[in-house]
Amino acid sequence: MTDAGEPGEAKPRRLGKNGDGAERHEAIYRTISDAIIEHRLKPGARLREDALAEVFGISRTGVRKILQRLALEQLVTLTPRRGASVTRPTAEEAKDVFDARQMVECGLMPEVARRIKPDDVRELRDMARREREALKSGEQSRAIKLSAAFHERLAQLSGNATLAAFVGQLCSRSSLILAVYGSSGHLGCESHDHDDLIGFLEAGDGERATAFMGRHLKAIEASLSIVEEEQEAPDLHQIFNL
Repeated sequence: MTDAGEPGEAKPRRLGKNGDGAERHEAIYRTISDAIIEHRLKPGARLREDALAEVFGISRTGVRKILQRLALEQLVTLTPRRGASVTRPTAEEAKDVFDARQMVECGLMPEVARRIKPDDVRELRDMARREREALKSGEQSRAIKLSAAFHERLAQLSGNATLAAFVGQLCSRSSLILAVYGSSGHLGCESHDHDDLIGFLEAGDGERATAFMGRHLKAIEASLSIVEEEQEAPDLHQIFNL
């Protein structure tokens, strides 16, 4: 899924039966989150506590805490008497997410343009390059994750940790939306968009970077095709290869 050691991508995780509880729960949380974003766990799929506990070898209490955390990020929906399921984004929710990204990410561009350093530029260009390569080789899920990582990194460069964390949450939700409703082999924007944006930021042109980010996000949103899918019962052992 990802290459170990590359910035902007998670390192592969080994989910053995032993190890520190908190560290293991974090690894399981990331594994489930990745499966949702990569569309291995599809929208509407039920996430039974007993099945997850058996697959990962942890208690149902531990599973419940992980699902509650995913619910806070709106990747999972918790329903009384029915349990957890992968969130099924609606057209209205998708619009809300991209409206929020417009307000926050566009607002951060002037500060990013003011603070960005040559090392940051090189890092961002490398992330953009890997995103293009993933799309070219047909690795849609990896490209989506790299795109999200790019936007999260931009937000971090603003120096506002609180807004950067919020952008990270929005990008996770956007990744699910793109995985479900986006076009195969395309992220809804031109492959050179991120490079063009980096150029404006490198030049210190916050105004043009802001305008470009707005168009960029609108293009992604406009590319979505909201079509409902039938609910599936996932094979958790096969999905998590455990």
